[in-house]
Amino acid sequence: MSDTPRTDAEAFLPHDSKYRVCDADFARQLERELNAANERAKRLEEALTVMLRQMQGRKAKEAKP
Repeated sequence: MSDTPRTDAEAFLPHDSKYRVCDADFARQLERELNAANERAKRLEEALTVMLRQMQGRKAKEAKP
């Protein structure tokens, strides 16, 4: 099993080349999906950081006599 199954499925041998290539539109689609996934991961990390700070603040308040 390949770690790049979509690319493998799209790749083709142009003319008499020994190298497999992918269409630029396919590469652009992958890049758009990667950018969207990275942006979502960034937002989730930011939300997690906020939640952890809130939890730490609550624990600190509860620990005060």
